[in-house]
Amino acid sequence: MTGPEAADTLTAARTDDAELAVRAAELVRDAVLGDLARRVVAECGADVGLVGVPEPLPGSRPGSEGMVLRHWAGTRADLLHDVPVPAGLGLGGRALAERAPTWVPDYRAATTISHHYDAAVAAEDLYAMLTVPLMDGGTVHGVVYASLRTVVPFGDVRICAVGKLAAAATRALAGAAAWSREEPRPERPRSERPRPERPRSQVPRPTAPVPPLTRREHEVLRWAATGRTNPEIAAQLGLTCNTVTGYLKSAMHKLGVRNRTELALTAKESGLVS
Repeated sequence: MTGPEAADTLTAARTDDAELAVRAAELVRDAVLGDLARRVVAECGADVGLVGVPEPLPGSRPGSEGMVLRHWAGTRADLLHDVPVPAGLGLGGRALAERAPTWVPDYRAATTISHHYDAAVAAEDLYAMLTVPLMDGGTVHGVVYASLRTVVPFGDVRICAVGKLAAAATRALAGAAAWSREEPRPERPRSERPRPERPRSQVPRPTAPVPPLTRREHEVLRWAATGRTNPEIAAQLGLTCNTVTGYLKSAMHKLGVRNRTELALTAKESGLVS
C-alpha cells in the first residue's frame, strides 16, 4: 500500500470512529433524558415529566433557539408529545430563553408567560408547572418540566429535587458530548506498539450470545425504550403492571443490564429497537 493510500485508509477509519462516537453520544442523550422524565415523576412527586431537546425548528430564523418535547412520563394523551417550543414561548420556552428555572402555581391563569400551549396543557389537566434548563456553562442541553394536576405553589424541597436531577443529567450529557468531540489519537506504527503479555494458560473466551427475547419481552422493551412508564405500557398492550414488570426484569437479565437506562441504551445499540 502506498503512502497516500495508507493515509486515505487512516482518514476513513478516523471518520468512522468519529461517526460512531457521535452516534453513541446520541444514544446516551436519549437514555439520560428519557430516564430524567421518568425520575421527575417517580422521585419528585410530579404527575407529568417532560424534557425538551434543543433542535432547529422548521421555519425558524437562522440562529434562533428552540426545542422539541421528545421525552415524557405520566401523560394521558399525546398532545404534549413531540411539540416544538421556540425560545420565549410558554414556560419551557421562557426557561430556555432566560437560562433559569421558572415556575407557576397555575399555568392556565399565569400572566407572566405566553399561552400558546393551553389546549395541550388543559388536555393533560395540568396546573402547577416547574421548568429547569440543563445548563453546562453557556450550553443548554435541554429543559425538564415537572407538572402537577393541581394548583399548588412549588416549595423549595421539590424545586431542589428537580434541580438535582437536572444537574446529574447535565453532567452525563456534557460528558457524552465532550467524548464525541474528542479527536482520535494518531495510530502508532505497528513496530512501535507494545505487545500485551498474556499467560500461556490464559485463552480468550468467546462472548456468549444474548438469549433471544420473547415476542412479549420485545414489545415491552420497545415501548420502554420510548420512555413509557409501566402503567402506560400495560395500558397499551392490555397487560397488568406486574406482568410488564416481569417482562422488563426478564429482558434486563437476558441483556445483562441493571436499570431502564442501560436497558434502553443496550437495546438500541444491539438493534433490538430502532
